[in-house]
Amino acid sequence: MAEKREQFRSRLGFVLAAAGSAVGIGNLVGFPVNAAKSGGAAFLILYAAFVVFICIPVMIAEMSLGRKTQRNPLGAYKAVAGDSSAWRFGGWLSLITPFMIAVFYQVLTVWLLGYFIGAVSGNLEAMSAEGYFGEFINANGVFIYLGVLTLVIGIVLKSGVQNGIERLAKVLMPSLAIMLIALTIFVLTLPNALIGVKYYLVPDFSKINLSTINLALSQAFFSLSLGMGILITYGSYISKRESVAGGAKMVALVDTCVAFFAGLLIFPAIFEFNPAIDTENLSSSSVSLVFTFLPKIFLSLQGLIGYVGASIFASAFFLLVFFAAITSQVSILQVPISAFQDELKYTRLKSVLMLGACAALLVIASMVSFGRIEFFSEFLAYGGKVNSFFDLIYDVFYETILPLNGFIVCLFVTYRWRKSNLDKELITGDEGYDGSFTQRYVNFALSTFVPAILLFVFVSTVLMKFFGISVL
Repeated sequence: MAEKREQFRSRLGFVLAAAGSAVGIGNLVGFPVNAAKSGGAAFLILYAAFVVFICIPVMIAEMSLGRKTQRNPLGAYKAVAGDSSAWRFGGWLSLITPFMIAVFYQVLTVWLLGYFIGAVSGNLEAMSAEGYFGEFINANGVFIYLGVLTLVIGIVLKSGVQNGIERLAKVLMPSLAIMLIALTIFVLTLPNALIGVKYYLVPDFSKINLSTINLALSQAFFSLSLGMGILITYGSYISKRESVAGGAKMVALVDTCVAFFAGLLIFPAIFEFNPAIDTENLSSSSVSLVFTFLPKIFLSLQGLIGYVGASIFASAFFLLVFFAAITSQVSILQVPISAFQDELKYTRLKSVLMLGACAALLVIASMVSFGRIEFFSEFLAYGGKVNSFFDLIYDVFYETILPLNGFIVCLFVTYRWRKSNLDKELITGDEGYDGSFTQRYVNFALSTFVPAILLFVFVSTVLMKFFGISVL
């Protein structure tokens, strides 16, 4: 017997939950790295423009579709287009994508939990040593962390939208914001901090090119959880009394503010470690920066605040990123759970257990693909090199497929569901939307340049990632 569909208790609950899904490692590490490598404030300006003019219309479309149909992505496409429609491909893609991203994210969250425990235990010096990360990810202890994390996430998901996801977001998101601000204030007091702030905030427009523009758009699109089915699913839990457009704007604002403050935290710390550092040599990989480079930076702070102080700072940082990762993980997993409930009529408990069983083998396969088992470590060759099973999941479902999902959503909402129906849904709970500039702009953007840009990003990413062909 299917359970009655829940709703978020308030707009604040929805905004914090949706922001929790958006705020993750990409915001806290990837964003400031990309900004520093791509013109500092010039990149920030591009990023903000893409959030406002491209991402918010797509967010509004996804959330509106979810609230109208009261379904998961697969059910939403089915409700509008029917059982036999080819449009259901978009629903399946929006369902499979978050499930596979959850596999990738589960591995990263396990590592973050391990690094947090290591920092709290006073092992910062060992964590900063060459080769530690490779040894850590292949140690048997990671499977213990996996078991603990799986249990915690399962309990949250079993508790439901209101008592699980919304309650978690209301605790962790304010905690994340307080920790981020506190750590940023501390870092800005360090002797060389202003060098990093200058590098981060002074625009260098000479570094802006087509590649940088593409990077800024991708960062904005990915950081807001677009194309993952999350916002369609979360939209299905929004009350008809709430403004969808207003909620989308608030989520975008919170997500962008976190990314901005993360830059004020990361780069002063990096320049304190080495004032003469060449940012071009910084890894573009968030994973590499978090687990191999930042521990060295934290250890270098012991000259100023002592080893205990450096360990406390490192512990706070890894707890901060862990909070961001676990809120994202819970949000991502809600998508397939909603599908189990809506389409298969499973109870929430059965949905959680089935999801865990389906994901377990894939997560374990990913965790052993770093040299432990050769079959998974050398899983598939593409892009001129041999890639692991973990690499394949990351490249396909995190770096490639999201713009395609966004492209399909734009076409579906505009040409199958129709703009008139989109308008009706958005006016519900927000009478001021009718005739507003936002209404006119969203309708124009979704039917013209936004899908064209997303299609270009998808095609160019596929050509570069899998065939080594650059179109820029």
